[in-house]
Amino acid sequence: MADTVLRSEPEPGIALLTLNRPERLNAMSRELVSDLHEVLADIGADRTVRVVVLTGAGRGFCAGLDLKDTSQDAAAGEDRTGRAQAGMVGQEQIASLVPRLRGLRQPVVAAVNGAASGGGLALALASDVRVASASARFNVAFIKVGLSGCDIGVSWLLPRLIGASNAFELLLTGRLIDAEEARRIGLVGRVVPDGEVVEAALGIAREIAANSPMGVWMTKEVMWSQLEVGSLQAGIDLENRTQILTSFNGDMIEAMNAFLEKRPANYSG
Repeated sequence: MADTVLRSEPEPGIALLTLNRPERLNAMSRELVSDLHEVLADIGADRTVRVVVLTGAGRGFCAGLDLKDTSQDAAAGEDRTGRAQAGMVGQEQIASLVPRLRGLRQPVVAAVNGAASGGGLALALASDVRVASASARFNVAFIKVGLSGCDIGVSWLLPRLIGASNAFELLLTGRLIDAEEARRIGLVGRVVPDGEVVEAALGIAREIAANSPMGVWMTKEVMWSQLEVGSLQAGIDLENRTQILTSFNGDMIEAMNAFLEKRPANYSG
């Protein structure tokens, strides 16, 4: 694996992914985007991984698109049509990180250790759980560089997580919000002291990994689908079919036996 995304396994069943361009606040270069796609594809195929923790090296989570890379591309001398075609390919590659994270069977816990701007905010929003350090900062950076505030899935994800009114303000102003405001509006679930965010995320990951593998997979899948279904009844119908499906894999019986025998469950998955 390339150096821009580091993968480790701090304990069985948990993969820790660290965006590793600390000198650029882990801004998204072409290499980082490609490497993150590669490692997420590998994890998606790895049944031994139960939960993923995503964080950044150094003092930033991800500062979004690397504008230095972009300016170098513009200076390379391609004509406008060539730049537009290359830009569309790059845009699609970056934006497709969001459905890739959403489509993983494994839940993703974002340990936001610093700035999460633009594409970095998108990575946090596409994660299933978000924990922030006290010094974390968030903003929709696209509007600040002459672009639409709607990019990389943020305009779909943000209003579903924090409500349309809050989302409109952040999308249109691009203002930075601190960790406590992010917690207050529901952007993150909790805030912890600096230096403790990865361990806090690992604690959540352990709790998730202690549950049935199929139950966790189906919970993530149904929760994301519920953001798109058109009615309460459609959502209940989806839940009903999923519950029947999960009841046949043996983990419910194991959970009941473990409860009666006063021991931890040993799920087969």
